[in-house]
Formats: sequence, structure tokens, C-alpha cells
Amino acid sequence: MDGQHSRRRANPYELTDETPVYVISVAAQLSGLHPQTLRQYDRLGLVSPDRTAGRGRRYSARDIELLRQVQELSQTEGINLAGIKRIIELENQVTALQSRVAELSAAVEGAAAAMQQREAAVHASYRRDLVPYQEVQQTSALVVWRPKRPQD
Repeated sequence: MDGQHSRRRANPYELTDETPVYVISVAAQLSGLHPQTLRQYDRLGLVSPDRTAGRGRRYSARDIELLRQVQELSQTEGINLAGIKRIIELENQVTALQSRVAELSAAVEGAAAAMQQREAAVHASYRRDLVPYQEVQQTSALVVWRPKRPQD
């Protein structure tokens, strides 16, 4: 959950899934949980909402979805909260790694394109007036040279 709310928006008035707008009572109602459960999840680090200047919690739509996921894993799958925390950490790690792979793939594609351009430039610089050299095969043929005789 480290980088969950770290991205800054270009437009501060733009609402996204990561915009913290819901107070704890509304977030509890939307997620179907008790507000005390949300406080407990915050203390455990399962869902860490943003804070206002007065230290009040503000939940985003993404936080609400995560609260529902925690509840689903806990109630339906029977996973304890420590296990859920580990699952969330691993999912965040997978997301970060997928993002890094996409960045590196784009860098590799850019480098490959630059290399192809450089290769094309090198080939274009070749001199075309040179004759390709091919090794002469040695044979056992004998060539006899006879000078021309002056015509009488």
C-alpha cells in the first residue's frame, strides 16, 4: 500500500478512482462494513486511507473496492487478516513489476529502433563502386603465354 495515493493529479479538481473523497461513515456504508472495522483495517495496514489536515480519514473509490475485497477474502475464502495483507502486498508488487516490465519493453523497443536506424545508416555509407572480392580458386591448369610475332 506504500504508493497507493502517491500519484499527484495534474488538475486538482479532477476526480479519479484514487481521489480521497469519502468520510469513514460513507465509506463504511458503501463497503458494507462497520466504521470500527475500517479503523481496524487502517491500524493493521490493510487499507490506508488518506488523511485530512485534521487527521480525518478520507477514502477513495479504490479504497472502497479494496475494503470489499478484504471482506470477501475474509468471509468467503476464510483467509485471516495477516494473509489478506500479504495478498494485497503481493498484488501491489505484481502491479509495480508489470509497470516496470512495460517501461523496460518500451526502452528495448526504442533501442532496437535506434539500432536499426544506425545499421541502415552504416549500410547506406558503403561505397558502391568497389568490386566484391572473391578468392580465386587455384587450379592445376597451365596457361602458356606466347608473344605475338611481328608480321613479316
